[in-house]
Amino acid sequence: MSRFSQTDPELTHRLSRRGMLGVAAGATAAALVGAATTPATAAPAPGAASHGGGRGRPVLPPGRLGIQLYSLRDKVSTLGFAPVFAELEKYGYDEVEFAGYTQGSAGPITLAQLKRLARNHGLNPIGSHVGYYSNDPGAYTFAQNLTKVLDDAQALGLKHIGTASGPFRYGSTVDAWKRAAEEFNTYGAAARARGMKFYQHNHSEEFSFATDNPKVRLYDVLLAETDPDLVFLEMDIYWAYSGQFRFSKRPDGSPAPFEPLDYVLKQPHRYPLFHVKDGVSDPSDTYGYRMVDVGDGDIDYKKFISAVTRLRGQRSAHHWQAEHDNPTESFTFARRSSEHLHSLREKC
Repeated sequence: MSRFSQTDPELTHRLSRRGMLGVAAGATAAALVGAATTPATAAPAPGAASHGGGRGRPVLPPGRLGIQLYSLRDKVSTLGFAPVFAELEKYGYDEVEFAGYTQGSAGPITLAQLKRLARNHGLNPIGSHVGYYSNDPGAYTFAQNLTKVLDDAQALGLKHIGTASGPFRYGSTVDAWKRAAEEFNTYGAAARARGMKFYQHNHSEEFSFATDNPKVRLYDVLLAETDPDLVFLEMDIYWAYSGQFRFSKRPDGSPAPFEPLDYVLKQPHRYPLFHVKDGVSDPSDTYGYRMVDVGDGDIDYKKFISAVTRLRGQRSAHHWQAEHDNPTESFTFARRSSEHLHSLREKC
């Protein structure tokens, strides 16, 4: 089943989401490459010297490194959650974000078992991606089965429950996004009633312009029309910089530059979650970057994470989820990403 709604503008980009652990979920879409080694490679202790290692305060707040399990979908579907969680524990991860609650050939698992298994490996289930809507009335999405989605999230003890589907259900006009924003407000109110936060995860297309008013950036409509106490954002930093590459000019060619980090610094409370994925700048690519393992690309995570965590009261207010849409070897990606992010240091 696709991880995207039928009108998601990233749907045609590179990677089909069919067969994702048996549950419609959501994240990002790209088929790119990373470095491959065997999963048996021993993981160095978190904080070991790597890219950018050295003295100083760790950039990454303690207890806040997670991983989006879509990056490990091949291992979850063949080995099951238990071996995957054991590896993540060894690599120094603190949290996991789900992209489905089943484990393919590894056999059935209940939500209670899944929650307990994560806790047994020192992993905090922090969030989950679920589809926004579908033409199927029985689909596992917010629009079709809100109560079931929230029941499952509550059973897992999640503090956040969200979607990676863009707010394109009704189109790309200002009014279409206002209508979608109102639905997001409804989901946010229902989630808050259960002690959770509803969130939306971006791709690059959210930073495009309204078809009926090309002076208006659609992402700004989403921010303005959703209640900041009900609807939160998970910035996928890679896709935000891809959006910067693609949409720093309006359709008429006039300049419309923006900096993704500025959105966060202006309203940090609206961004409890981030996706940390990396890319090598490539202007010949439609999306401006080629996805690589975290630490191998051009996105300055020392600068980005430091800028957010240095805000007053924000040191431990956010959760940083490593992700790669299609790693060459997923355990290697997970290990190397943790190693790199733990190695980053800043002056106190």
